Amino acid sequence: MASWEEGVIDSPDWSVTEHVRRYLATDGRDGYMEGGMTNLVLTVKGRKSGKLYRTGLFYGDYNGTYILVASGSGITETHPNWFRNLMANPEAHVQVRGDKFVVRARVTEGEERERLWNFMAERAPVYRTHYEPRTRRTIPVVVLERV
Repeated sequence: MASWEEGVIDSPDWSVTEHVRRYLATDGRDGYMEGGMTNLVLTVKGRKSGKLYRTGLFYGDYNGTYILVASGSGITETHPNWFRNLMANPEAHVQVRGDKFVVRARVTEGEERERLWNFMAERAPVYRTHYEPRTRRTIPVVVLERV
């Protein structure tokens, strides 16, 4: 796993970087529950640079798969960088508490997307009440499966 930890670039958002650093330093004891939701740390390979980028994200555990919502806080009409990087390079690294593993990502569609969107919006209503109304784009729902 060391190759996923060397030379990693953290989020340009200082609050996300601070959250991730607390999470990593404590194996999630500080930061796993943040913002009223379970959190993981995602490391992706840049679609242009090939560099490693790390961020903290809300996630849901749905029958043993990890679900992410690419809301980008709903403030732009473009998908967040972590999502665009993940779509270009679907193999990524995840840390949930002290558990570190490799995943493969895929975007949900149709009925699966609706089911998982509702699952996540029940856990974090902010997706439906705040983020979704602020954008015209369909917010992607991503499934991460262990490799």
